[in-house]
Parts: sequence; C-alpha cells; structure tokens
Amino acid sequence: MLTFVGLGLYDKTDISEKGLVCIRKADHVYLECYTSRLMGTTIEELGNYYKKPVYPLFREDVEQHPDEMLDKAEQKNVVFLCAGDPMVSTTHADLRMRAAKRGIRTAIIHAASIVSAVCGVSGLQNYRFGKSCSVPFPQKNWSPTTPIDVIAQNLSLRLHTLVYLDIQNERYMTVPEAVTLLEDMAEKKGCRIPLYVGIARAGSDEPVIIAGPADKILTSEFGHPLHILIVPAELHDMERKYLEIFAGL
Repeated sequence: MLTFVGLGLYDKTDISEKGLVCIRKADHVYLECYTSRLMGTTIEELGNYYKKPVYPLFREDVEQHPDEMLDKAEQKNVVFLCAGDPMVSTTHADLRMRAAKRGIRTAIIHAASIVSAVCGVSGLQNYRFGKSCSVPFPQKNWSPTTPIDVIAQNLSLRLHTLVYLDIQNERYMTVPEAVTLLEDMAEKKGCRIPLYVGIARAGSDEPVIIAGPADKILTSEFGHPLHILIVPAELHDMERKYLEIFAGL
C-alpha cells in the first residue's frame, strides 16, 4: 500500500495525529524534497520524531524512477511524505495514478496547505483566487512570460493570483526577487501590477506579511524562506482593512 501523507506548512509538529500514526506503522518512509520544504525542521529531526528512517526523494526519483518505491508498495506499507497537502501538486497525482495502474492500494492523509493558508494570513477571500502560476529562476537564453500572462488574465477578471516561487536545490527565490522578475515582465508586456502581498514562513510562530506596491516590497525585509507571493485584484473593503491591520498596507 502507498499512503500519501501531508506534513503541513513549517515544522515536524504540523502533521496530523492520523498521519503520525500511519508513519510509525509504515515499513518504508520517503520524503519528497522538490516541490516544497519544511523549513522549520530537517530530515534527521523528522526521522527521530517519527522513530523511522526517512529517505529523501527528488524530482527525478519520483517522476522518472519511482519503480523501487512502487515495488515495495506492492508488498509493504509505504508512506510518501510531502510538505503541505499531498494532492496540490500534479506530480503527486501522477504518482498515485501510476500506483493504481499497478494494482497498488493508495490512500491520502491531508494536511494544511499554503493554498488555504494564504487566505488566512492575507485576509484575501478564497473564492476570489483565479489560476495560480510559478516564477522560475531565469536561465540562459530562457525568459518565460507565462506568469505575467496568468496575472494579467486574472486581473482582468478581478481575481487574485497565487504566485509560487522557485526552489532549486538549496536556492530559494525570495519575494523581492520574484517582484523584480514580474516587474520586468510587466514592462515588456506593457501592463502594470498595482499591488503585491509577500508572505514569508507561513505556519511558523513569526510569519511575515507585507502588502504594497513594487517599490515598497523591493525594499522590505522578509527574512528566511520559504516565501510566497500574491498579486491581488481590486480589493473588497474587508480585504483592504485586513491588509491594513496585518500587512501594513
């Protein structure tokens, strides 16, 4: 059996009691390390907390070479851990479908996700979010414009945009870095982003949330990762008031 267990937002204590029981009963425990990270803990600390060895998996392991893990799941109880909620990422849905095709039983134990957490942290209403997008680190001769296209479309529909920031090995994109890239894209596309909401370390004891135009965000200190960004559409009065109180708008 293969069970997908969400770990929540920040540290080892975010996991549900149900998830913790499942891990401690498992024969093999894997941790997906490429879509997101729990920045308030380490793999070693998780292993000690679970009383089980935890084996890290990276994108190539999951997307191209999952057979070793799936082979074990045919005979044993295997747990696949990931930060946030397991099925927010399409790569996890694909893995579950691969397991099903092999006749492997699967289950999901859900947990807090940044998708819902940003609404509580920012006060932006969840039903007003449109399609999300990701901002990747620029590569040589490659400068994607998809993020600004998604944002512009959402703004035209009066919808907020959740913007995921790139993770590459131990390099984590910051809110100011993302805003710099988006401002450059917007200038080239001839559009304007009037407001940003930057969030750092959601789920921790001391999250940071700052709302404002680009010049304010670019000179603000967000601290350690993980960071995430929202581009709000026209604000409802309650949303504006919430951001004024909690994000310095």
